[in-house]
Amino acid sequence: MNTEQIVRTFTEYFEERGHRRITGSTLLPSPDDPVLFTTSGMHPLTPYLEGRPHPQGRRLVNVQRCLRTTDLDEVGDTTHLTVFEMLGTWSLGDYEGPLSLDWGYGLLTEGFGIEPGLLHATVFGGDDRTGPDTDSLKLWQERGVPVELTVEDNWWSNGPVGPCGPDSEIFLWTGDGPPESTPTGDDRWVEVWNHVMMRHRRLGDGSLVPLPQRNVDTGLGLERLATVLQGGTSVFDCDVLVPWRRPLLDLWQLDDASLRLVCDHLRSALVVIGDRVHPANTGRGYVLRRLVRRVLTRLWRDDPSHSLGDLPHELIQHTLHHFRQQSDPDDLRRELLEEERRFGRLLEHGRRVLARPRFRGRLKEEDFRYLHDTHGLPRDLVQSLRPQCPV
Repeated sequence: MNTEQIVRTFTEYFEERGHRRITGSTLLPSPDDPVLFTTSGMHPLTPYLEGRPHPQGRRLVNVQRCLRTTDLDEVGDTTHLTVFEMLGTWSLGDYEGPLSLDWGYGLLTEGFGIEPGLLHATVFGGDDRTGPDTDSLKLWQERGVPVELTVEDNWWSNGPVGPCGPDSEIFLWTGDGPPESTPTGDDRWVEVWNHVMMRHRRLGDGSLVPLPQRNVDTGLGLERLATVLQGGTSVFDCDVLVPWRRPLLDLWQLDDASLRLVCDHLRSALVVIGDRVHPANTGRGYVLRRLVRRVLTRLWRDDPSHSLGDLPHELIQHTLHHFRQQSDPDDLRRELLEEERRFGRLLEHGRRVLARPRFRGRLKEEDFRYLHDTHGLPRDLVQSLRPQCPV
């Protein structure tokens, strides 16, 4: 299945079970939301998880594009992306967790044809605030799926306060031989689907109070699932990333880790710009700026002549089409090139500043603060300009 077929199979499966498809939002939360970007499918639905009636009912399904900066340093491995799509389902005070898990098991094994023996689940084992999730444990035992009990790994929250609850995660075995160990013991178990029993609200003091209704919130990573179904070993092998890998490898001759980082960050930057964000020194614009400059740092490390102006037009168009964005590809290219010029000027300035006698030895915290506040040189840039010097 390609990703379009996966999305169609997923949504039709849940529509047949009474769910209404809702339109996913952009990467930008509502203006009164303190979070910079939409990080999960449930993010735009928070008011409804807290009890507000949803105009389309109590069973929902959608596809939501998301951006997470918490995994930024992990990008370059085989499972993490900065911008990705999440397939989601919700029960807003309707059915409970075991039914959601049972439907999930049925879709994976029957709808997507995954061998049951390649599945493993994890379940919340309980702590001093709440007991173990025995309902989910029982469901998996009845289906013959091995289960691992954890605590921190199976409690989901979207921040220090707000809706939260125990979750059960579904993993797929991606190793060459028969499954081994457990998800916490072997990283060849890849998480694809998380089912959260959203029953609590965490207050500022850390205490938990019941939500007005018992919800179920699930999220399935589209690119990770596509990778498994398409026989890939990395998310960069799935059909929405392969069109990026081949042209960039020919264009810039990058090693595998660099190629994955450049593919991810450039593609993510285009999606962010497509959602009307511009590079800046703070907020969303700084996230975008950091993505672009990480790409340029990696490219210029091998060859200073590399330029984002060489990015093929069809890659920009492919990304805009996939994420259903209406921006002009030429506008996105101009934004990238302008940021490239700004970064080039900053690098030249940074090299001149760091050549001063004051900065030839080990840098202290006060040096980093001065370089940032006076010259606009962030720590990571200073360290990239002085790779052989102690800091």
